[in-house]
Amino acid sequence: MQVTGSSSGFGRSMTELLLKNGNRVVATLRRKEALSDLAERYPSSQLLIVQTDVVKTSEVAAAFAKAKEAFGRIDVVFNNAGMAILGEMECMSDQDARQVFEVNFWGASNVTREAIRMFREVNKPIGGRLLQVSSSLGLRGRAAASYYAASKHALEGFSESLAEELDPAWNIQITIIEPGPFRTGMFGGNMELVPQHSAYADPELPGSKFRQYMTSTLADGDTEKAVVVIEKLTHLDDPPLRIPLHRIAVRAGREKAKSLTEIIDRYESWTENVYFT
Repeated sequence: MQVTGSSSGFGRSMTELLLKNGNRVVATLRRKEALSDLAERYPSSQLLIVQTDVVKTSEVAAAFAKAKEAFGRIDVVFNNAGMAILGEMECMSDQDARQVFEVNFWGASNVTREAIRMFREVNKPIGGRLLQVSSSLGLRGRAAASYYAASKHALEGFSESLAEELDPAWNIQITIIEPGPFRTGMFGGNMELVPQHSAYADPELPGSKFRQYMTSTLADGDTEKAVVVIEKLTHLDDPPLRIPLHRIAVRAGREKAKSLTEIIDRYESWTENVYFT
């Protein structure tokens, strides 16, 4: 398996699980020293660590080339690298908003492009599994997370469309992972919460409550248990297109489905006279 964002959170936990189970891993990350302990414990025949910034297409392509050289093929790609800069829309600078998209969408897209090529053109027999790490905020947006949620919604729409584009003969399967709150880097110090605009400072507004939650709540999701579930997906003959992973993600999915159904039922008649014939 090739794991992006392997320095912490889901990426680190997945890398450790796979190595413990005897699997071969290509671990990509921006700082190789973050996995120095694993490099000392596992041989290069099992663990390949590649310094990679997913927003740089040349580095992503080089990482896949090194994986091919070392192991011959990659059967699963865990497309996990991401970042979180949170705040209400008017609180976010253009630079921060664009950086969120550069990593969470364009970085993931860069990895996806190389993964599909590897699965189709390098792997013999042909095929592979692509696990796209989204978020419960990719299911339903929340106040004070507008650009982060937008980047994850973009990844989900991209992945849904891609899944339909692929020729079934290529034997490539895609699953979107939608985690709720887990003790990853997002909750462990790698999240940036930008200063709040005074217009949104009312503590009763949803954005203020979300800020309070993000800064004071210890996430109850265990990444080590979660990656065991995620890894199981790679063994399914017919994996789901998406899987909400946490009670909060499950609830978000159900609430959105219920709301969308109610809106469609209420306004379906409005579409009756909008056609040429």
